[in-house]
Amino acid sequence: MAAPDARTLATHLATLDDAALRELLSARRVAPTAGWSDYFDAADALLDTASIVRGAAVLPRRAADALESAVSQGTAVPAGSERDLLVAHAFVTPDGIPYAAVTAAWGSVPTTRAEPPSPGPAEDAAHAAERAFAASTSLADVLQSAISAPLSRIGSGALGAAERRRLIEEGAIDAPEVADDLIAIAAAAGLVTDVDRQWLVTPLGDQWLGDRTVTRWHDVARRLRDALPAALRPADGGWIALDQWRAAYPFDPSWPARADHLRRLLWRWAMIGGDGASPEWATGLARGEDADEAALQALLPAEVDRVFLQNDLTAISPGPLDPQLDRRLRTMAHRESRAQASTYRFTADTLTAALTAGESAESLRSFLRDLSLTGLPQPLEYEIERSARRHGSVRVGPDWSGRTRVTADDPALLQSIAVDQALRPLGLHPEDGALLTRSGPDTAFWMLADARYPVTAVDADGEVRALDRLRLAPREEPAAPADASAPLRARLRAAHASDADSAWLGRELEQAVRAHTVLVIVVRMPDGSEREITMEATGLGGGRLRGRDRVADVERTLPVSSIASVRPA
Repeated sequence: MAAPDARTLATHLATLDDAALRELLSARRVAPTAGWSDYFDAADALLDTASIVRGAAVLPRRAADALESAVSQGTAVPAGSERDLLVAHAFVTPDGIPYAAVTAAWGSVPTTRAEPPSPGPAEDAAHAAERAFAASTSLADVLQSAISAPLSRIGSGALGAAERRRLIEEGAIDAPEVADDLIAIAAAAGLVTDVDRQWLVTPLGDQWLGDRTVTRWHDVARRLRDALPAALRPADGGWIALDQWRAAYPFDPSWPARADHLRRLLWRWAMIGGDGASPEWATGLARGEDADEAALQALLPAEVDRVFLQNDLTAISPGPLDPQLDRRLRTMAHRESRAQASTYRFTADTLTAALTAGESAESLRSFLRDLSLTGLPQPLEYEIERSARRHGSVRVGPDWSGRTRVTADDPALLQSIAVDQALRPLGLHPEDGALLTRSGPDTAFWMLADARYPVTAVDADGEVRALDRLRLAPREEPAAPADASAPLRARLRAAHASDADSAWLGRELEQAVRAHTVLVIVVRMPDGSEREITMEATGLGGGRLRGRDRVADVERTLPVSSIASVRPA
């Protein structure tokens, strides 16, 4: 026979709005394919021991302690936020009383006895500031690399081995494990997002790259703090003591490892030291406030806005270059070393890439003269002129017929393009002194550019147009995740009868017949009085209950509509 608690829970479920029911199904990890027909099925399933054990894993420390106390003492959970959460997750009744099934199953719920990690070494403010600077510049380098070539990820979300090697070779990171930490930090801060198993830089991340170092660090620190799970966040908006993190979700066996991972991210971003204490300039973050940017800035190396241009086609920055200047300089020169003093090298390929991206010889000269402390060396000026003269000798643009046309001043160069094996996917074929392809102009342009041809993009009128190869995540808001439980919720709503008491009575009678349960049945008589009959239920159909009267020892058939209530004999 159905337990009274199941009826109480089913009635409560019927009162929930769609958002509350969706939250409950998510918190209790209910599969969208659950074969529930009505709220009574849902109540039975939610009061199953396995479901209770799964649901307990997401209970934060305070709610878990409140429930454990109520179960062990046989009392109600006091009114407050903990009771509200436990009611919402179907562990206690709206009055705070644990359901009997929860009390019975409590011994089966595994408790995580996670000891706090051993504290690491303390760190002074200056050393923490050095780590903050290193983390900020490394993440900026990772994002710079991802903008031009998105970073592929494996199923777990981590970067593949090839991507880690690429970032190490580019000087963005110095160890493979650093890459995954920085990507996790960037994802939590909204600087990157996962699109088709690739990490793409978001428009916010692109904007972040142009900020000053101290602003970069502080912005990510606030976002990383705000993304911490609810159980780690006190009312003031900071975070609870680090030695309590592993115990924040006491019934989730996987939580201690996740807590350690989150702590490592805060350490990686210099928000805490090895001992868990925040550096002096970051203590406000742990209290839900801001860090002291001025104090951090005083400990960081000063950013510079000038470089030394050398005759060997290099530029040497005597300190961290202003991020906006660094971004533009790296469009025309390859950075060879990263430190407080960085080295950039100009080559024919890097200058051609800048011209392809929309620079001109004059804009390059003007920018470099303004940036240089030593003027514009003649070898660099010559290389700019030579690259500019060569650039644009191959032009790519739309054809009047909807195809893409490739033209060149030098017929020999056009012939080289036609037989280049790297360009075979374009399917180029000659026609009227040009090469035609059904591929789009942008596709053809970038394939030619990657093959090191001096190519420029033009429109239908032959006017030069600049192409931006930056790969950013879409600017529009990401689509809301699919509401997987919607069909299940709709089925429960549709099956809900307007008369819950009648629906539950039918459910009780069905279960009693299956179990041949002996019931005390209260029957309404035609004159309005009520009579109790003790009988063993043996059949139910056509709106009638059949069974043997245990007192009179006769078979009886009762109209279900006349039954007021039932209870076990």
